[in-house]
Amino acid sequence: MGLPPTYESYAHKDFDAVRERLFDLITSVFPQWTNTQKHNFGNILVEGFAFVADILNYYQDAQARETRFAFVEQRKNMIALCKLIGYELPGADAATADVQLTLTNKTALAGTVTIPEGTIVRTLEVTNPVKGELQADVVVDVVTGVATGPWEHSLTQPIYVLASSGLPDFEMYLPFGPYLDGTAVVSTPTQGVFTEVDNFLTSGPGDLHYTAFVDHLDRVTLRFGDGNNGAIPIGNVSARYKTGGGTDGNVEAGSLVKVEGNFTDTYGNTAYVESTNLVDAEGGIPREEVEAARVNAPASLRVLNRTVSREDYEINAMRVSGVGRALMLTSNEQSGIPENHGRLYIIPSTGGTPSTAMKDEVEVMCTETYPNTITFQLDVLDPAYLTIDVVAWVWLREGYQPSAVKASIEEALEDFFEPMLADGTANPNVDFGFYYKDADGNPAGEIAWSDIFNIVRDIGGVRKVGAGATEFTLNGVRDDVSIPNWKFPALGTVTVINGDTGTAI
Repeated sequence: MGLPPTYESYAHKDFDAVRERLFDLITSVFPQWTNTQKHNFGNILVEGFAFVADILNYYQDAQARETRFAFVEQRKNMIALCKLIGYELPGADAATADVQLTLTNKTALAGTVTIPEGTIVRTLEVTNPVKGELQADVVVDVVTGVATGPWEHSLTQPIYVLASSGLPDFEMYLPFGPYLDGTAVVSTPTQGVFTEVDNFLTSGPGDLHYTAFVDHLDRVTLRFGDGNNGAIPIGNVSARYKTGGGTDGNVEAGSLVKVEGNFTDTYGNTAYVESTNLVDAEGGIPREEVEAARVNAPASLRVLNRTVSREDYEINAMRVSGVGRALMLTSNEQSGIPENHGRLYIIPSTGGTPSTAMKDEVEVMCTETYPNTITFQLDVLDPAYLTIDVVAWVWLREGYQPSAVKASIEEALEDFFEPMLADGTANPNVDFGFYYKDADGNPAGEIAWSDIFNIVRDIGGVRKVGAGATEFTLNGVRDDVSIPNWKFPALGTVTVINGDTGTAI
């Protein structure tokens, strides 16, 4: 005898389904049980069992989802899955800036004033200020009263000391976070400084090595060798490390105005110091989140130890911290590129233009860390942006302020054109022209007019949007915008016209 039709679906196991199955089972054994009233004690028990089963089935499904890359949601489980394939979720990067330090009472001072490395320079907020440290001593001559020093959005934590157990695989958990990858300096009094490695596979019995594992709370655990692969630490193990990083450190120019500490000149006179950053702090990147790892971890298996195919170059370029999007073109994709040459366009995760250091790092990643064919010539290039200017005539709903509606339109369009989403994954709305494909996978190379129109139409406070020849245009025309395969779309100017008055908002 087969299962009833409602039982054939393994997904049919919520409260109502379990309750139904329980009553079917009961009536098959006790056909005289015909009282279906809610207040019947037997029915109360049945519904209680159905409720418990519903909860247990929910937890069972959740646990099953957490074992698959496509469905995992908790960071700790994603970390565990990535360990199985040798992929490690990158941590945050710290923003940096040059800060200008000024002596406000230089006329009362003599000699020089030294602001030491590690001095905290922060924003002015009383609660949750953005704090960072000077990365070198800054010596200020009292004649000029001004000097500049390097600042980083990180804090050096007090040295943490733990007595070694003397046993194999000794572990040391550092208490503060978020840990900045690669900043731990670990040593013992008798053995000296240990070096971080990815694993102990090539470590000998005397090699002073350790591995670092960062958990879902951004705390790091240091693990040492077993005496055969990696030395066991002896005595007290001390670790000095940094915490910080993330996009919070990308503060605007003029934000780093508070210097913490007391300072004196060469002769012990008290010096008063002010600070500022003349340009925006840059380089702060958040840790890789689950959604980004869902894409990047499987991609890491496609390129194990070389760079050969066109896609290899893109995958390896995005291994470099701070690279958000990449496009590799050869003569197969674009005429005019010589044979055995490739043009690799990269976009930082924060948008804009990559630094020279970032491009150099990408080149090293694609030619040395993951070697390419020695006869192949690679050019790492800045992205070429195609600017999209939007003109929109809108008619407003009653009770909405024109300025507020315009601000909402601009914000929505900016979000549409952002290269990366907040979770660290690529924004599916925009891509290089090469990746705009039709249903058959052929390059389409166009920004859809309707996509931009729909964004403006759906803004709260917009009653209707003009669709005439000049009432909604992209780059001056009421049509899709063609985009060359090497260019990336970027939002240009946004002009919003009040349809009721005919004037710009």
